[in-house]
Amino acid sequence: MNRERLWLLLPSPVRNLPADLAAVLALVVLTNLTVFLPVVNDSPVRVVVGLAFVLFVPGYAFIAALFPEEGTSPDAEAAADEAASETNGGDGLQDRGIDGIERTALSFGLSIAIVPLIGLALNFTPFGIRLVPILVSISAFTVIATGVAAQRRWQLPDDERFRVPYRSWLGAGKSELFAPDSTADAALNVLLVLSILLATSSVVYAVAVPQQGEQFTEFYVLTENETGDLVADDYPEELVADQPQSVHVGVGNNEYETVEYTVVVQLQAVEIRERQTPLANQTQVDAQANGTRLVVTDRTELDRFSTTVPHNESDIRNRTLVVDSETATQFSGSDRRVKFLLYRDGVPAQPTADNAYRDLHLWVEVRADDQSNA
Repeated sequence: MNRERLWLLLPSPVRNLPADLAAVLALVVLTNLTVFLPVVNDSPVRVVVGLAFVLFVPGYAFIAALFPEEGTSPDAEAAADEAASETNGGDGLQDRGIDGIERTALSFGLSIAIVPLIGLALNFTPFGIRLVPILVSISAFTVIATGVAAQRRWQLPDDERFRVPYRSWLGAGKSELFAPDSTADAALNVLLVLSILLATSSVVYAVAVPQQGEQFTEFYVLTENETGDLVADDYPEELVADQPQSVHVGVGNNEYETVEYTVVVQLQAVEIRERQTPLANQTQVDAQANGTRLVVTDRTELDRFSTTVPHNESDIRNRTLVVDSETATQFSGSDRRVKFLLYRDGVPAQPTADNAYRDLHLWVEVRADDQSNA
């Protein structure tokens, strides 16, 4: 009795809304909840509901508005045409509308056409192609089409309205599952249920636990242009004593786990030597090619910082490169290099390019105060 009273409290259009159109509106509400609720929007439910919403619901609502009447299958239409031809002795052609299979197929096809068109229209508005404007636009289109579909169905005689025969489907399903005609039918029913459960579990697992892709870390150095944008251009070409140079060091984590990174910035003096030349213990071979090798003869640390970056996120920090007068005098010259060394989970006692996880460098000229003022 309480359920009946609550049902009567609803407005008449809501109580009389066809079941399929009510399901469409429910899916619209569910999709918006899975996108905007803080906890649910990070779960696999959002992907499953979102796919069903985008690929089927807008097209179904549009088809429902275009074809509110009950359709007949091609076989039934042929039989009706033949009967009408025999009875009237003339043309037996009639408008059969569309049946459930055609309605479903057209719903998928029109959804695939409608959603990109909505996105194209949003591209020419200040909102742009972003999640919230797209979701709101598709939801609004679906709700309006559903309202038009409901109004057109109510205008038809009751026996001509399209209905989803879900009650007969449920009855037939219960009969097949719980009252099979033979042992073979019962075994087939069990096999069918197990197959559906296995397929559903596989899809849920694939969505909930996606395959891990390639693991890597992005490491880059940027500068700020005149408009304030970060670009990979116009890097500092010289370091003058006590004159800071600004760069932006970025780390992008695609390691499928939260990683603690440390960046070490060194100023290095390098020389190109023949491979036969003996090396001192303090030198480091950085690269070899064409019978020569690039050797680091001296180094000093300019900067160091650590950052913890979650998976699929980036951290870009503005860092200042500056050398004092003593360092500028010691490293004065044109064959100098600012080396950026990236480490995961700790830095060794002697950071070098060989033991770094990633490394970058900028070629610079180092000048002391007396040279810059000359």
